[in-house]
Amino acid sequence: MNLHERRRDGAAREPLLFVEDLKVHFRVPLGDYPWSPKGTLRAVDGVSFEVRRGETVGLVGESGCGKSTLARALVGLVPMTSGTVRWRGEAVASGHRRHPTMRREVQMIFQDPLASLDPRMTIEQIVAEPLVTHQPGVGRAEVRRRVTTMLERVGLSEHHLRRYPHEFSGGQCQRVGIARALIDAPKLVICDEPVSALDVSIQAQIVNLLRDLQRELSLSYLFVAHDLAVVKAISHRVIVMYLGRVMELGMRDDLYGAPQHPYTKVLLQAALTPDPARARARRPLLLAGEMPSPLNPPTGCVFRTRCPIAIAACAHDLPQPVVRHGSATRVACIRAGLVAFGD
Repeated sequence: MNLHERRRDGAAREPLLFVEDLKVHFRVPLGDYPWSPKGTLRAVDGVSFEVRRGETVGLVGESGCGKSTLARALVGLVPMTSGTVRWRGEAVASGHRRHPTMRREVQMIFQDPLASLDPRMTIEQIVAEPLVTHQPGVGRAEVRRRVTTMLERVGLSEHHLRRYPHEFSGGQCQRVGIARALIDAPKLVICDEPVSALDVSIQAQIVNLLRDLQRELSLSYLFVAHDLAVVKAISHRVIVMYLGRVMELGMRDDLYGAPQHPYTKVLLQAALTPDPARARARRPLLLAGEMPSPLNPPTGCVFRTRCPIAIAACAHDLPQPVVRHGSATRVACIRAGLVAFGD
């Protein structure tokens, strides 16, 4: 292999997005008055992962685990407190300021289809806005042509150009949101629970649309969701978060087939199954208590207060996601795989 071939091979293997020890903390008042003392809310507390070209990385966890905050921090909607983020090998500035190329090449699809669209703008204006912002030299006729083409690609038509968001259903509004995210040819799309507000039948249509667009446009996705069935249907790798930290990260089939972390096992046991016989036969795994406050997380392993296999060492040692048991799965648990739980 010559030097040029080695460089090309290295570029192909380099992840699009590299995140290391990312933290997003907020200073919030601890009382009801302006002079109340403030505490630190650790929404995201040291998350590391990468997204490769052409793959979908699923991000799952309970409500309040920090997955949406992480997604918003990556697109600059909330400031990063610390950590390293590299986009296509280049360092990205912290806070609200992002690398100029990343602003264009990383787009987001939001959870609420209607609320994410400006009600005062027509569908044509909404979809065209990123294109006009990043490519101001493109003529009006070319902008309309591209917008029409993109709308048709997501299942809408030219007849929808002059309509307003309130004239569409939730599924149609989400298609408009997808068209807006893709109009300027991004490389990574961050999907923040894009189907959670939709009916089940519409969810399947949107997931199939996203998969088709990924193949056609060579897209990468960071897919945030709490529905494990949806994540399994679309993801190549999966990240499991709890209280701002990564509990487990691995290939989809490995994680769903042989989960290592007790929290992952609980999530999978709680997921609905379409097979009534299997649903009646399995033993439910229930967690005691509520998720602790990110204002006052437990010492050591943040999951230890609800973990059925926790030991004294869990209160002192903060486990980092490391490769265990000869697989590519990274698990943040000192007892992962050592104790049978929920089998």
